Amino acid sequence: MTNPTAEALLAAADALRARLDALTFTPPATHVYNPLDYARDVHARWLRRYATGARRVIFLGMNPGPFGMAQTGVPFGEIAAVRDWLKLHGEVGKPACENPAKPVTGFACPRSEVSGRRLWGLFAERFTTPDAFFAEHFVLNYCPLLFLDGTRNLTPDKLPAQQQTALLAACDEHLRRAVEILRPQHLVGVGAWSAKRAAAALGAQTQVRIGQVLHPSPASPAANRGWAQAATRQLQEQGIWH
Repeated sequence: MTNPTAEALLAAADALRARLDALTFTPPATHVYNPLDYARDVHARWLRRYATGARRVIFLGMNPGPFGMAQTGVPFGEIAAVRDWLKLHGEVGKPACENPAKPVTGFACPRSEVSGRRLWGLFAERFTTPDAFFAEHFVLNYCPLLFLDGTRNLTPDKLPAQQQTALLAACDEHLRRAVEILRPQHLVGVGAWSAKRAAAALGAQTQVRIGQVLHPSPASPAANRGWAQAATRQLQEQGIWH
């Protein structure tokens, strides 16, 4: 049976993929991975399985980590969470220009994405089953591209301003389309930058309430002191969880 929500989101992702593939990035970005290209199979399975209608809450990440969505095509897509909790699988190819120090091996990747492990771990602990979580929630990344500066992860805000312009315009348009499809009441930026981009993309007149939670990155001392507890408290304070 056709899932109109998923097909609309997949069409939006395909449009974003094509638009971003036409852009050129130069140093400090030495390699750019677009998992919407080489991991589209898993991304489509993810949307068709879990994007089945409007969602009250969207969690919005920044961009893929090298051991998460870059490997699986799923936002914050830590291997064990995608394979064992979300029960997703599929074909994962290779980026057009692969950095041998950060290879894409898909579900064979031996590394764990700490941010994804923390995020999906909280959802699994609180909701037990994916269906219970996805009844009201969904997860997106603002930007689907992984940028590498040599072997280091490079976040979009660290790109030169002139390279950010076209990137942000494309991602803003995609976010507006995703919000139009999912019709959330709340959009939660996972980290301050994602919340800021959501506010810029949706504009002052939006009816969507934009909030944020602490980013679960291991680079954050606050996240390392108990991210799940901190994020839960923030969501409760914003009236999103009870």
